[in-house]
Amino acid sequence: MRVAILGCGYVGLELGRQLSDDHEVVGVRRSPEGLDAIEAAGLEAVQADVTDRDSLAAVPDVDAVVFAASAGGRGPGPAREVYVEGQQTAIEQFAGREQPPARYVYTSSTGVYGDHGGDWVDERTEPTPDSERGEVLLAAERVALEESTGAGIDGTVARLAGIYGPDRYRIERYLDRPVVEGYRNIIHRDDAAGVVGFLLDADVARDEVVLVADDEPTSRWAFADWLADACGRAGPAKLTVEEYLAEHDVSAARRRRLTSDKRCSNDRLRELGYDLRYPTFRAGYREAVERYCTGGE
Repeated sequence: MRVAILGCGYVGLELGRQLSDDHEVVGVRRSPEGLDAIEAAGLEAVQADVTDRDSLAAVPDVDAVVFAASAGGRGPGPAREVYVEGQQTAIEQFAGREQPPARYVYTSSTGVYGDHGGDWVDERTEPTPDSERGEVLLAAERVALEESTGAGIDGTVARLAGIYGPDRYRIERYLDRPVVEGYRNIIHRDDAAGVVGFLLDADVARDEVVLVADDEPTSRWAFADWLADACGRAGPAKLTVEEYLAEHDVSAARRRRLTSDKRCSNDRLRELGYDLRYPTFRAGYREAVERYCTGGE
């Protein structure tokens, strides 16, 4: 199978590495920065912009497309341009070829859920975005499923929890700053990539949303205490959301993140047969903590 990864960045590069033993992989980036990293991973590197149909013509014919392009931390306008309009452009461009792909996976975000007061959410839970950006993300999921199906391509949405892993453990942040209450819903980068690869290879979850999180949503306070204990440090100060907001002048986006609380269930992912490499934060952070304690990260 030949796979194109549109937006071959943090997760995409790892996906490419995991797939490269058995498949041909084309890594696509909008800017020339990052192409060297794609080649260093042993993948074919192509510069193309998902919002430019003519630009995408540079990507060779493939059997499957992964849309993992990012709009970064910018507002809803750039997000709509990339996630909604960019997906529409990409699906149309690939579907219009003489040899269109048979498979399409879009990497979305659990940010579409909004606030559920700490309750459990899963694929059956109605998303209630609490920001314009969240509404854009939900619209992008509809594009991924409806327009791929309309083009005769089997589409799947991988709705990813917060991604952590190499260069993104942020241990100091939890040891040196006050920790605000709420749940952490996370997935290790290697599992985020692994799930996407699994969805490409396995004959499962066609025209579905799959929530991608680890086995154990954990309160930030409990995580911070575990991390401090593992690192031989005193536990950090703990604040409620109300206490934090009373003490800090935060942006509207930051306020929404602090007040959007939920626990993400991965039961469907487990039913599909994916075996997590890092089923809990304890497994995922083990090596990073060991490095930190010996003067590494």
